Amino acid sequence: MSDVRFGFGENWMNYVETISEAMVLASRNNLKMLVNINFSNIGFLDVGCGSGIHSLAAVLEGAKVFSFDYDSDSVLASEKLRDYKKISKDLWHIEKGDILDLEYISSLQKYEVVYSWGALHHTGKMWDAIHNTSTLVKEEGYLCIAIYNDQGWKSKFWWAVKYIYNKLPAGLNKVYAYILGTAFILLNILKYTILLKPMKAIGPLLKHNVSRGMNILHDMVDWYGGYPYEYANVEALNTFLEIRGFIPTNIIETDTLGCNQILYKRQ
Repeated sequence: MSDVRFGFGENWMNYVETISEAMVLASRNNLKMLVNINFSNIGFLDVGCGSGIHSLAAVLEGAKVFSFDYDSDSVLASEKLRDYKKISKDLWHIEKGDILDLEYISSLQKYEVVYSWGALHHTGKMWDAIHNTSTLVKEEGYLCIAIYNDQGWKSKFWWAVKYIYNKLPAGLNKVYAYILGTAFILLNILKYTILLKPMKAIGPLLKHNVSRGMNILHDMVDWYGGYPYEYANVEALNTFLEIRGFIPTNIIETDTLGCNQILYKRQ
């Protein structure tokens, strides 16, 4: 695992203070759009639970959820959200765990749905993390992952941007993220205004909080700071997982640096 790591949990501890009912509803809708099954009473494993908002969405849809994260502050953020929403620990268990720790993985049971949104590409060993996650899926169960898209030189450029963020002193790194984030937003608006399509850039900003229940400022820090950082295209992910007995049943592919979202079923 990389010695340079972004403190995701610290960001999420602040983020949970901002979660509204509209953001929770957005997360539930996004979950159902990607994993279009009946969640009632199923076992749902959230690998790299982060803020806990996706786990909360699964609980509210009727699943019994087990969440874990490598980052202690992420665990605390999820627990804070669970307590705030008055969810029983019997319905939503949360603990610290490492998807790259084979001893830990072997101690876990298998689940009907194993879910990992935007986490496995931050482990420093993405392919090992994807493989380990896949072993936790029951037969005929589902694996749902979201992995940064491979955009060639653009992805390599963003790797450098994120690395620099994590080398900067505390405090200065967030200023770096906000300045870069604002600059790229303005450049994007200018680009599409010149093309006479300004709403193509402005529209997603207006809908950001309802796209998957994320706060734009916390998401900005997460994006510019999120390191380790790896990526893969849909074809590479499908090839890797088909060998392991999974077939894709729902693919939400992106042509940006964002995440390809794929639902697989275990045969």
